[in-house]
Amino acid sequence: MTRTVLVTGSSRGLGATIVKTLAEQGFKVVINYYKSKDPAEKLVSEIGEQNAIAIKADVTNRKEVDTLIKRATEYFGQIDVVVNNALIDFKFDPNKQKTFTELTWDDYQKQLDGTLKAAFNVVQSVIPQFIERQNGSIISIGTNLYQNPVVPYHEYTTAKAGLIGFTRNIASELGVYGIKANVVSGGLLKTTDASAVTTPEVFDLIAQSTPLKKVTTPQDVANMVAYLSSENANGITGQNFTVDGGLTMN
Repeated sequence: MTRTVLVTGSSRGLGATIVKTLAEQGFKVVINYYKSKDPAEKLVSEIGEQNAIAIKADVTNRKEVDTLIKRATEYFGQIDVVVNNALIDFKFDPNKQKTFTELTWDDYQKQLDGTLKAAFNVVQSVIPQFIERQNGSIISIGTNLYQNPVVPYHEYTTAKAGLIGFTRNIASELGVYGIKANVVSGGLLKTTDASAVTTPEVFDLIAQSTPLKKVTTPQDVANMVAYLSSENANGITGQNFTVDGGLTMN
């Protein structure tokens, strides 16, 4: 049976690459967006309405998430995989990143809400149907920066590090229902909207530091997400897969 995958924040950037990759591999896709309606609808037209739907929702708002899950489920019959990809108002700009002494707790709270609260909302909303079917997969997008902060993006990296703990607890508790939960942690991606302002010097530094001598691309991460979304990954849970050309090694 064809699997249906919901990807949050998937009208642009990495999310759009994930959606396209999944569709090319035969998955049905739910494209979630908040502000970027036109790119989302363009993706649907490219993939086809029989295999894709675009639904607006602020994933930090539980009521909107519940509506998102309800509409997606009604459209495709069920959701098999959720990918927590949405990123809230953050740019990888080493020249404008606040130092720790300049940061406020509101800066941290924004990223905690955009990463952890959003994942909590999506997972808790979809979980009843996963439990009922005794199957389901949760994939969250992390970062290798928690391991190797080439640039100290404090608030972003802290929220993403928390996502690993969140995921492993979900995996531990819900595995009895056949539910898997994993994280895919990419390196700094070349190039997405969030990394468009990253300086060439930073990209060059990262490339020269990796065994593969290359910067990670959105496609590299999307390929891992597609694998974890497939039945081939049914025996994998509680893991953090780092896709960064070997820059960090576990």
